Amino acid sequence: MVLPGGPDADSVPFAIAPDDLRQLARHDAASRTFPGGAGPLAALDTGGTEVRGTVLLVAGYTGSKEDFAPLLRPLAEAGYRVVALDQRGQYESPGPDDPAAYTVEVLGGDVIAVARVLRAESGEPLHLVGHSFGGLVTRAAVLAEPGLFTTFTLLGSGPSRLTGRRAELLDHLGPLLDAGGVPLVHQTLEQVAMTDPTAQAVPAPTREFYARRFLRNSDAGLRGMADAMLTEPDRVAELKATGMPVLVAHGEADDAWLPHVQADMAERLGARHEVINSSIHSPAVENPPRTLEVLCDFWASAQVRS
Repeated sequence: MVLPGGPDADSVPFAIAPDDLRQLARHDAASRTFPGGAGPLAALDTGGTEVRGTVLLVAGYTGSKEDFAPLLRPLAEAGYRVVALDQRGQYESPGPDDPAAYTVEVLGGDVIAVARVLRAESGEPLHLVGHSFGGLVTRAAVLAEPGLFTTFTLLGSGPSRLTGRRAELLDHLGPLLDAGGVPLVHQTLEQVAMTDPTAQAVPAPTREFYARRFLRNSDAGLRGMADAMLTEPDRVAELKATGMPVLVAHGEADDAWLPHVQADMAERLGARHEVINSSIHSPAVENPPRTLEVLCDFWASAQVRS
């Protein structure tokens, strides 16, 4: 979702060049699908047999697998098989017309289904990463089937429901969908985004991709995921009880779940905590080199401990 930055965003220079294509970064991953609970789930898969492990990347609200594009080739070169996933109702993954089919638990079931295929294809280790709302979804998967995963990373995600400015925008989603469907929501968010210099600086090809992707969102998915994101309870204690090695990583000026909220979550989890400089809410496209470094170091240290 293209949204204005938070109050500190203007002072955060991204670690990417102004003309970087972000979600359109070149990669060698192949398009494929995985079976989900409501139909095929679109993914990008770098493949590979002699690897250090498999990484499953799950996008956030109105996002897609391309939100991890700048990481795909570097992670493959580092020895990992990488799979980035569209959730149901997002971009190239179809979804049901019922908002009730987009709860965190149901979406987490899709992640489990993909993880089982990856474990069958590549074995262990399997590292799970959830970005933003994808963090809440992947947490549900970990809580339901902790034995499937070797490590878990919450990237720009939080302990419970979304609050603040982004939550206020979601409160207006239902009436907009009722009035004009997904196209009106896109038009409205674009008008808001264009008041922000950071959004204005996005290269034209990437902006065109954002528009094409957003317009392919499911109406029911937008409603159901928004409701899930605004009602999610705090499940930090449950996650800690799994004993799963967890990394909490976020941009220095995250404007969704604020940095101090994520820091507190990490402390309560006893998790590793990393702040990614030169980024706001999407470190994978705002500072790919540092995000890559943080992830690889975490996975290496977790395997050493095991």
